[in-house]
Amino acid sequence: MSSTVYKSLTDTTFDSVEGYRKAAEKADSPQLQQALNQRLQSREQTLRQMNAQLELQGDELVTKGTMTGELHQMWVSITDLFESGDEAAAERVEEGEDYIKSKFETALESDQLEASERSVVQQAYSEICEGERFGDMIAKQYD
Repeated sequence: MSSTVYKSLTDTTFDSVEGYRKAAEKADSPQLQQALNQRLQSREQTLRQMNAQLELQGDELVTKGTMTGELHQMWVSITDLFESGDEAAAERVEEGEDYIKSKFETALESDQLEASERSVVQQAYSEICEGERFGDMIAKQYD
């Protein structure tokens, strides 16, 4: 069985995949749409890696969002903000990425991950950091 921390990170990763999907659908600018879709593909790959570890540990895969998670709520507001334009949405993407990065950092600093989980989380963390840099970049670009 996986640790609760690992499962929670996987849930959050799933929520961010869904968030990117919705954000890409609602973006006005074709460039922003393309950038969001690229991030979506990277994040889906991270989710697959995390789910593969869950499967190894005999757990259920994360195939649906938490609906209650903070990140889910944040992404819902992001996709609603696309109604207000790309700028507001870009700022929320940045906030969502800061949130998930901080959650991964906290997990890596804790001793609550099993060794096999930790190596998957460390791999995932580099993609999460790319996402966080992407969030910063688009927030500046659409500011």
